Amino acid sequence: MVTAGDFRNGVTFEMDGNVYQIIEFQHVKPGKGAAFVRAKIKNVIAGSVVERTFNPNDKFPTAFVERKEMEYSYNDEGLYYFMDPESYELVPVNAENLGDNFKFVKENMVCKILSYKGNVFGVEPPTFVELEVTNTDPGFKGDTATNATKPATLETGAEIRVPLFINEGDKIRIDTRTGEYMERA
Repeated sequence: MVTAGDFRNGVTFEMDGNVYQIIEFQHVKPGKGAAFVRAKIKNVIAGSVVERTFNPNDKFPTAFVERKEMEYSYNDEGLYYFMDPESYELVPVNAENLGDNFKFVKENMVCKILSYKGNVFGVEPPTFVELEVTNTDPGFKGDTATNATKPATLETGAEIRVPLFINEGDKIRIDTRTGEYMERA
């Protein structure tokens, strides 16, 4: 059991026959009245996001979400196939279950597949990935304004902003949670 007062980002729980995951939460203690918890929750099966308020003493059964590491193999007409490294079984995942940060994943990368009672509802890519820059404007010597950036296309097709000194062919490290450039690899 998890109480609303114990909510943290990523916690999963069952409510009204559905499984929800906390996206954002905020403990509110108004000057008058009782404290409450305002949370943005995502229905992990349907994918809908709602904002609700809870009494901090509300209790919910914990939903055990299985997180299994699998290797991304290939995609075919809206289905993305992941291979289980133990059984070599291919698991298909619909494109709508991938999330925005999947654009940083290339073939043969290991991702975490999230499932509840056998139903896959999400994919977590590695936190940091190293990708090659395939297209960007050249940087010019002396062009060093503070924190100046330029657009760059990566080998997966994703576009991010990088510092001016990054050139085509450079390998860079990216934080997939924010989609930001971290450093040269």
